[in-house]
Amino acid sequence: MILVHKQRAFDGHVELYRHPSSSTGTEMRFAVYRPPQAEKQAVPTLYYLAGLSCNEETFMAKAGALPFAAEHGILLVAPDTSPRGAGIDGEEGDWELGSGAGFYLDATRPPWAANYRMERYVTDELPALLRAHFPVRADRESIFGHSMGGHGALTLALRHPGRYRSVSAFAPICAASQVPWGHKAFAAYLGPERSAWAEHDACELVRRSTEKLPLLVDQGTSDKFLDVQLKPELLEAACVDAHHPLELRRRTGYDHSYHFVATFMGEHVAYHARALNG
Repeated sequence: MILVHKQRAFDGHVELYRHPSSSTGTEMRFAVYRPPQAEKQAVPTLYYLAGLSCNEETFMAKAGALPFAAEHGILLVAPDTSPRGAGIDGEEGDWELGSGAGFYLDATRPPWAANYRMERYVTDELPALLRAHFPVRADRESIFGHSMGGHGALTLALRHPGRYRSVSAFAPICAASQVPWGHKAFAAYLGPERSAWAEHDACELVRRSTEKLPLLVDQGTSDKFLDVQLKPELLEAACVDAHHPLELRRRTGYDHSYHFVATFMGEHVAYHARALNG
């Protein structure tokens, strides 16, 4: 693991790393905010999954989360959104597929299956790396994300019961198997069988979940992707049917941007802090 960059912020440090990944077979990158409390004690971890076309630096630079993480003593971790440089035909040049669009799943269909294993990376390899090199509490992890990353946060939390203490999302793709972004990615990564798609659809996972981990979702009402790609009303209906706890907050006039994310970031970090530090 190589430290690429380090900057002081809010009495802690933003650190960028790269390392060879056994999950993806490529070099992977991730960013960490190490809060000041980590100088003296082990701290809980909050993973953030970014959206389409973003990378490991997007969250640290744009989301406004650092002062809240410093206040609550939480290590923030933001992985890249996909493998890079796998040499797959079609990997570059399409912001909805390939580089920057890993969808936080393990691909099963060639040529993607050899490298695009983001679920394994986020839930297994990256946590093991953090525990080996950072002062973290292995029993205190939470996860959140935005857009494609909101989809990832919800589905990974639902697919790995007991793993995370809390989960939240900003403008997530709520029903990935039922919208164009999901159709395109799932067909490429998983093949045509729709039953495989359902395994990575938050609405379908809610219906079969036994853990009942509460879901917190913020959604802007002026989001240009709301009606076609995000469909929070489907998640809302699925949670009602399954008696799964959901707090869906519709934010009037807000769009899909990081201005929206930053506006409510403090509330989300505080929400996770209550679960992580309680």
